[in-house]
Amino acid sequence: MTIPELFGSNVFNDEVMKNSLPKEVYQSLKRTIDEGSPLDVSIAGTVANAMKDWAVKKGATHYTHWFQPLTNLTAEKHDSFIEPSGDKVIMQLTGKSLIVGEPDASSFPSGGTRATAAARGYTAWDPTSPAFVKDGTLYIPTVFVSYTGETLDKKAPLLKSMTALDAQAKRLLKLFGIECRKVNTTVGPEQEYFLIDEELFHKRKDLMLTGRTLFGALPTRGQELEDHYFGTLKQRVSDYMRDLDETLWSYGIFAKTKHNEVAPAQHELAPVFTTTNVAVDDNQLTMVLMKQIAQKHGLVCLLHEKPFEGVNGSGKHNNWSLSTDGGLNLLEPGETPESNSRFMLILACVIAAVDRYQGILRACVASAGNDHRLGANEAPPAIISVYLGDQLGSLVDSIVLGREYVPKKAIPGSIGVPSSPIFPIDTTDRNRTSPFAFTGNKFEFRMLGSQASVADPNIVLNTIVAQLFSEAVDELSGAKNFEKACKDYTAKLLKNHYRVIFNYNGYGPDWEPEAEKRGLLNNKTTADAVPEYFKRENIDVFVKQGVYTEKEVIARANIALENYVKTINIEALTAAEMAKRDIYPAVNAYIAELCSVISAKRAASEKFVCATDEEIAGLLCSENEALMQAVKKLERDLQEMPAGELAASQKMAHAVVPDMEEIRRRADFMETLCSADYWPYPTYTDLLYSVK
Repeated sequence: MTIPELFGSNVFNDEVMKNSLPKEVYQSLKRTIDEGSPLDVSIAGTVANAMKDWAVKKGATHYTHWFQPLTNLTAEKHDSFIEPSGDKVIMQLTGKSLIVGEPDASSFPSGGTRATAAARGYTAWDPTSPAFVKDGTLYIPTVFVSYTGETLDKKAPLLKSMTALDAQAKRLLKLFGIECRKVNTTVGPEQEYFLIDEELFHKRKDLMLTGRTLFGALPTRGQELEDHYFGTLKQRVSDYMRDLDETLWSYGIFAKTKHNEVAPAQHELAPVFTTTNVAVDDNQLTMVLMKQIAQKHGLVCLLHEKPFEGVNGSGKHNNWSLSTDGGLNLLEPGETPESNSRFMLILACVIAAVDRYQGILRACVASAGNDHRLGANEAPPAIISVYLGDQLGSLVDSIVLGREYVPKKAIPGSIGVPSSPIFPIDTTDRNRTSPFAFTGNKFEFRMLGSQASVADPNIVLNTIVAQLFSEAVDELSGAKNFEKACKDYTAKLLKNHYRVIFNYNGYGPDWEPEAEKRGLLNNKTTADAVPEYFKRENIDVFVKQGVYTEKEVIARANIALENYVKTINIEALTAAEMAKRDIYPAVNAYIAELCSVISAKRAASEKFVCATDEEIAGLLCSENEALMQAVKKLERDLQEMPAGELAASQKMAHAVVPDMEEIRRRADFMETLCSADYWPYPTYTDLLYSVK
């Protein structure tokens, strides 16, 4: 099978629908998918039957409503197609079964939106995201709501945020004489990950239970030679990537780029951008497939943001843009952005949205794993700022500061060798330290953690930009001199929110104090970031745009804090157990051997006694006892946990996490002194360099 034939072969896509549905049914469904018109439920039975017939031919025996509860994972309950028919069975999928499912909602996070006893929940078909067949099951993408109507998932609010932005963007475009059926947000989420040997993974309790190494001394060779980035792929990794690509293509996922990342054993997969809700579904499925396919190759795919201390962590860069159904990219500056009033207004609205709602933009990417990553090793700092680059930066400076603007054009470049190709030098560089960087015709939101759902940041981005578009339309509608009013309003937004623009090194020592002077937030931990959701102005923007109710906003904040507390608690208990049951006895055993050697040498002759043996034994004795004292402090702090997720999260962030760091510091130092024969776990050298 060729790649074009393989691509989308497991997906109930447009071509399959067109060939298997009556023309009028197909056209009705397409209007729903392309224009957002209400679904005609009368066609559900026909669609369901065609979907079932196609899936059965692909080997499916079951179907499932595939949804995204508030766990960052996906969920599925499988039902077979069989229905009794006398003494036999028939294969059937009814229209009702396609449209609505009823999974038990009692064991999913709700954040207080329902009582524990209120178990009923509903899944409802999302026709804008295509169904697919995987492992003998037809997967039907759905939203998930409670019996009382509150959303219990990430898909429903994502679709609402897309609807809100579509509505406000069309209002704004109308001011410029542009009519369109739909404005879509598009996303291309890059995905970083680590691959390690499966056998070694199962020898590390911390990796199995928490996804990251709670202990581990740095190897003698890390990433300092910068030779892994874009380096030659090792054979097992290359085989894995080839298998992954072909599998993703069969599900219609636009896997485009693959390469080694900066850290040893770290890699990246980048897809072509697509409509946001499809991109979110694709990324969720990608993460599942990455892990499944790794097992086929004797590997484990680690998606944690910081599986290894001291080397690069893994992120998920969210390339976000806006375009009309006619293909007009609203973030394309054109040859002369200084005279492109529409682009400049849209740009100003995005900048203003990022500044005003910086708190929730930071909060939406907050997690226990991401706290380890932000601020270093290719990850941006926890301070939200916008990078515009040389061209747009100088243009905005001219508007805000009254400086002369000198347009910068792309110029040809050469390495100075006659036979070398001439290549264009862009009008701006890329800033890898910026959380929210303009990169030509899109913004790259670089703060996402590698295992996070892409839905959360795009819900926030869509909502806050919709709000600023709405305000711009309200301000400019009816203006007698629209061009002047537009320029004046654009300048006003840029001047009012100029503080969030930072075109320099986000890792530099001067940025944090400078950001504080500007009044920008610096919420370094999840415990400090998530409470931004509780602020009145942040609740109001979701409510105004119809994305969340107030109750749903608060619920999601509570769930984020609860998840953070539980994650840190699991890590802390695991660290304490490993320290007490594995590291402490192993070090004692090695100390005993050293003491035996020292005694034997003394018995033989005093001159054979090595001072180094005594020094190492003494160091290990003191460090091992200090390790146990640190464990006791950790256990006391865990036992004295305050009530309520808000207070508990603060205790976890500012007491328990430092306790764990102290335990780790002691253990990692002892690893460098202890014999490899006694150390109870595979080392970083084993984990990072074992895959050939």
